[in-house]
Amino acid sequence: MSASTLVTGIGELVTGDGSGEAGLGVRHDDAALVLEEREGVPTVAWVGPAAAAPPADARVDVEGRAVVPGFVDSHSHLVFDGDRSGEFAARMTGTPYDGGGIATTMDATRAASDARLRDLVVGRVAEMRAQGTTTVEIKSGYGLDVEQEVRAVRLAAEVTDEVTFLGAHVVPPSMRDDREAYLDLVTGEMLTACAPYARWVDVFCEPHSPHAFTEEESRRVLLAGREAGLELRVHGNQLGHGPGVQLAVELGAASVDHCTYLCDADVEALAGASATTVATLLPGVEFSTRSPYPDAGTLLDAGVSIALATDCNPGTCATSSMPFVIALAVREMGLSPAQALAAATVGGAKALRRTDVGTLTVGSRADLTVIDAPSYTHLAYRPGVPLARALNLSSG
Repeated sequence: MSASTLVTGIGELVTGDGSGEAGLGVRHDDAALVLEEREGVPTVAWVGPAAAAPPADARVDVEGRAVVPGFVDSHSHLVFDGDRSGEFAARMTGTPYDGGGIATTMDATRAASDARLRDLVVGRVAEMRAQGTTTVEIKSGYGLDVEQEVRAVRLAAEVTDEVTFLGAHVVPPSMRDDREAYLDLVTGEMLTACAPYARWVDVFCEPHSPHAFTEEESRRVLLAGREAGLELRVHGNQLGHGPGVQLAVELGAASVDHCTYLCDADVEALAGASATTVATLLPGVEFSTRSPYPDAGTLLDAGVSIALATDCNPGTCATSSMPFVIALAVREMGLSPAQALAAATVGGAKALRRTDVGTLTVGSRADLTVIDAPSYTHLAYRPGVPLARALNLSSG
């Protein structure tokens, strides 16, 4: 990137500055941006009408396209090998999901070389950028022993700052007869080895799966992670009503993810903790598992903070496309196009406790996504069409 770059020719600019519908801060005044390198980080230095733009060293003309903040995908599982399309096909004919297929991915991932896993992760991140995602959280959870979990978080840390230790994804088959021993490992040696590479700790709190973790087991994992200096995330309320949401709110987790099954008390708890805990919704999972979609519109009306993410993984949602997630949220979850875009940008940033991404305001990272259309509404209006791409400032 040049010392400064003027981005002009913007048909519609979404700033996420908190004004207007869903706080998107949409500008139609022949808007422009000036971007600068600040301490090695491309940063938004100016926003306003193109006619008033200050001088810049370079110029990028997007020729009437819409520009939005880069999507913030706050829930993904990209460090894996193997294919579970057969499991997907079985679900489409009525086989329910219970979390057991994770062991299949564990076997394939353990067998892969470092070089192969690295290539797979880099390729998936590039696939996300090609669809407009500029910030991605990546979890471990397909190694499920010390050596393999360390490898997963180490490889994830090569491509993102948002790395989550998920040794408590499921209890591996070899240790299902001694859950206590596996919990000792996750909260002890495995956590100690993985924490230097991670920012977050997560747990699959799901009493409806024999492979996942109970409320008290989940609490133990989260408290150990906090003691090791990690911040908290929770997989909760995916397969049925359960304690995940309440536990996440109680412990001040940044996000509780899935929220497919919520009772009134869960919604009330999330609304009361809206400044702290985000409900991250993953409609691609509902699509891929034939599960009911959460009513995101009702959550917003109740005062709950929400985010949208892909949950890109080999078993329950094999898509890396945030535009597809946005379209699903509009069609199936009661969100307007504006609300869905806000959840995929500002909401995702909040779920990661980031203030430098998810917006295009002065001081934020210059993470721009260009929509090959005159308005962001086309993300939902034209589902499945490759309209969005992260702007590569080195080439325009």
